[in-house]
Amino acid sequence: MSEDESRGEAPRHKDKPSRRRRIIQRVVIVVSVLVLVLASTLLIVYKKLEGNIHAIDIGNTLGTDRPTPVVEGPKRPLNVLIMGSDNRDGTNIGGETPGLSDTTILLHLSQDRKRAYGVSLPRDAMVQRPECRSKNGKRMLPGGLTQFNTAYAVGGPLCTIKTVEQLTNIRIDHFVVVNFAGFKEMVNAIHGVTVCVPEEVNDDVGHIHLPAGTYKVNGNQALDYVRVRHDIGAPTGDIGRMKRQQSFIAAMIEKVVSKGTLTNPVRLISFLNAATRSLTTDSGFAHLKELASLGTSLKDIGLDNIQFITVPNQPWPQDANRLIWSSDATELWRKIRFDRPLGKFATDAVTPGRKPGEKPSASASPSPSGSPSTSPSPSTSPSTSPSQGSDAAAAARKQAAEEAGLCA
Repeated sequence: MSEDESRGEAPRHKDKPSRRRRIIQRVVIVVSVLVLVLASTLLIVYKKLEGNIHAIDIGNTLGTDRPTPVVEGPKRPLNVLIMGSDNRDGTNIGGETPGLSDTTILLHLSQDRKRAYGVSLPRDAMVQRPECRSKNGKRMLPGGLTQFNTAYAVGGPLCTIKTVEQLTNIRIDHFVVVNFAGFKEMVNAIHGVTVCVPEEVNDDVGHIHLPAGTYKVNGNQALDYVRVRHDIGAPTGDIGRMKRQQSFIAAMIEKVVSKGTLTNPVRLISFLNAATRSLTTDSGFAHLKELASLGTSLKDIGLDNIQFITVPNQPWPQDANRLIWSSDATELWRKIRFDRPLGKFATDAVTPGRKPGEKPSASASPSPSGSPSTSPSPSTSPSTSPSQGSDAAAAARKQAAEEAGLCA
């Protein structure tokens, strides 16, 4: 007789699970089901986002006569050519469309991923375009002296890449085309971006009307803001428009990185859905993993180390409404090829988190010569006193902001 029976108690059945064990088993089952559902949902979202991206296979289209990267290593510098297409619905980027690239930015990420800078290339600059294949690849089109953005019009992103590579001797690793419709959706997905318009805009040419002041713009207003060329800033509106584009992109990056978008799943998915639906890129870059790596790199670099500038330029002697790259551009391209900091070219750079024209702190701003003055004389001539120098710099920034159609 067992001990339980001798005490008059019912025998224990060790194979019968206790109430606590049954509860634990049910919790484990529920959690397992939730994990499977979540994993399946994430996989579906991942596939959907990746399927949104339109990829173009470069293959041998650009030929073998391309620039050779100078800096090698396990992690090389990265050069991404970003283009904004004026094809309103974002379709037929690879087809025979008359679309132009309103915006072209060469984005450079350093080898150590500690700095990044984007160089805007003026659409109205006169350049020597190489011969290119047509957008459908069936015809070879002769090159020659022409406006920069016609490269996109005749041969799409691949002709633009070929043109940039031959003009700069910089190897383009990847390209991204963002259409206007997707741009508007991205702005709406992050609930708008704050801009400052110094004066009321009534552009009857582009049918663009913007009130003066500082306010948050939605997608449609944002597109008007970055595209307007008339009735704002200097009469030759392309350079001013690029400055506004740089300021807007900087503000957009700041909001995506710093204002909770990355930690808000609903907003993040909405933004990614809008972004991927608007993208055309090379097949090697048409994966969320690659695009996420670019985003992570920019986040890790830090907002203060992301800068936007415009290629050095001057008016074209034959037409003041057109531009040509100045001789300083050669030095800039060399800095990018050899992965060097911008140096003097960063003087008027636009940086996320910093107002247009606002200068970095003294500790972050090297002297133009690269070394401090060793002059023993403490005296300063009246024409270069600190107060007057500061006033002159402020006046120069104010004039530059007015010419760009930005608030000083």
